[in-house]
Amino acid sequence: MNDKLIDMHLHTNYSDGELTPNELIKKAIDNNVGTMAITDHNSINGLRNINYELITNNITIINGVELSAKVDHGQMHILGYDFDINNEYLNNELYKQKENSLHYILSVMEQIKRDYKIVFSYDDIINLVTANHNLGRPDLALLCVKYGYAKNIQEAFSKYLNPAKEIIRDTNKRITFEECIYMIKNANGIPVLAHPKSLELNEKEFLITLKKMIQSGLMGIEVYHSSHTKEEMEYYLSIANKYNLLISGGSDFHGENVKPNTMIATGVNNNLHIKKLSLVDYIKKR
Repeated sequence: MNDKLIDMHLHTNYSDGELTPNELIKKAIDNNVGTMAITDHNSINGLRNINYELITNNITIINGVELSAKVDHGQMHILGYDFDINNEYLNNELYKQKENSLHYILSVMEQIKRDYKIVFSYDDIINLVTANHNLGRPDLALLCVKYGYAKNIQEAFSKYLNPAKEIIRDTNKRITFEECIYMIKNANGIPVLAHPKSLELNEKEFLITLKKMIQSGLMGIEVYHSSHTKEEMEYYLSIANKYNLLISGGSDFHGENVKPNTMIATGVNNNLHIKKLSLVDYIKKR
């Protein structure tokens, strides 16, 4: 009997995680993970920097990415799996997203400076501008903690970054979910709706949105996620079965400082213990 765990939602330091790709893989192996996906935000550079020669244990690593889609409220992220990382269209669009993320983070910096008199050093700003990863608000949260504006990352988000995000939401040039899905499918990948809870929609609104996404080519839904309660997981499982969607799941692990309560493979308070997913079965049969 296979007792290995599955984690299809993991971040490296090529987006807003703490660990390098190989450090993350080692941690996954140490935590009894047999199948994993690196799903950095709007970036596949972490996949390109895996040193497979250092991986001696038996673990399956699946190509992944997490794209941010434009919504009026809440958050919509779309995971892509098992795609061609050399696809020209995908790479061109991801480059544009990296440029957009830089402009967005600079806008957030200006907003928190205006509203809260929060400033960072010239060197910090240069480090952000020249970073090799796609910038995100966690980068600013870390600086808020560094300079004593917040006790921890969670406080930085709640006090400064979340309010700033709402004020400048319209300036963030995110792409539509239709474009996200097309990017993934154009690279022969599998598009999956990430942590649907983050959409912040009621049941009727969620089903209307989901049907539109399915019509655009959505193939799966992240049923199991660290932020989902047991009841929510059961609900999303019923939705996946009803609409014949592939089932995915993962911890959304970023690192012990970025998300201190989220553990690789086991989620929050041990709410995950995934040993089988129809998404993984589908990928293995492709």
